[in-house]
Amino acid sequence: MSILKIARMGHPALRTKARAIERGELTSPTVQRLIDDLLETMIEYRGVGLAGPQVHVGLRVFVAALDAGEGGEPEADPADPLVLINPEITPIGGDVVEEWEGCLSIPDIRGRVPRAREIKLRAFDRKGDRLEIHAHDFPARVIQHETDHLDGILFFDRMRSLETLSFLDEYSRYWAKD
Repeated sequence: MSILKIARMGHPALRTKARAIERGELTSPTVQRLIDDLLETMIEYRGVGLAGPQVHVGLRVFVAALDAGEGGEPEADPADPLVLINPEITPIGGDVVEEWEGCLSIPDIRGRVPRAREIKLRAFDRKGDRLEIHAHDFPARVIQHETDHLDGILFFDRMRSLETLSFLDEYSRYWAKD
C-alpha cells in the first residue's frame, strides 16, 4: 500500500468527470490496490472521505469513514470505512441542510454547503457486490461530497454564498461553536 499525493484545488483532475469502473475491472489487482491506497491515504491525512480524482485517478470510486466523531472530525482509528464504486445518489424528501464542510484537496478552508439531509445510495463494494444504503445527516453529506468529486464538482460550487468561506483557524475561533 502507498500514501498517494492529493490533488489540490486548481489541478485539472479535480474538474474532470471520472469514468465508471467496468464490472470486469472491479476485482482487478489495479483497482484493488487503488482502493487500499485510497484507504491508507485517507487515514494518513485524517480525512473522512477520499475519491479517485483527488489522487489523480479518474475512476468512479471513493472511500469514506462514515462513523466520524463529533463535528465530522475523524476518529483516531475509523472502523471499516466504506468502499463505494460507481455510486448513484437519489435524494429522499426535499429537506436540505446547510452545514460546514472541508476537503483534503482544499486544505485549511471551511464553508457552509447545502446538501440533501437524506439520500439513497446505490453502488458496488470492492468485491463487486451491489450495495444499497440509506443515509442521513453527516453520512449523507460525506457521500454527496465524495460523489461530487467524481463529477468534477468542489464544495465551493455548491455554496449559496461565499460569506462563510473561512480558513480553518478562523473557523475554529469564530464559527465552530455553531
